[in-house]
Amino acid sequence: MKNIKIFPLLMLTILPIDAFAYLDPGTGSIIIQSVIASVAAAGYVIRIYWHKILSFFSRKKDVIEDKK
Repeated sequence: MKNIKIFPLLMLTILPIDAFAYLDPGTGSIIIQSVIASVAAAGYVIRIYWHKILSFFSRKKDVIEDKK
């Protein structure tokens, strides 16, 4: 019964449909700008959390033992 409900959705996603869309020249620059901004943001986040990333992947145990 589930296959009967999934089949039409699967066919809609697989079959090509004409979009009749227009991409103006500004669209390319927006895509390039978003890629550059994503790379810059990822670099900034890595720079901020660099010590936490290194401590997560390091094998040293800098954990302070609990005092009892």
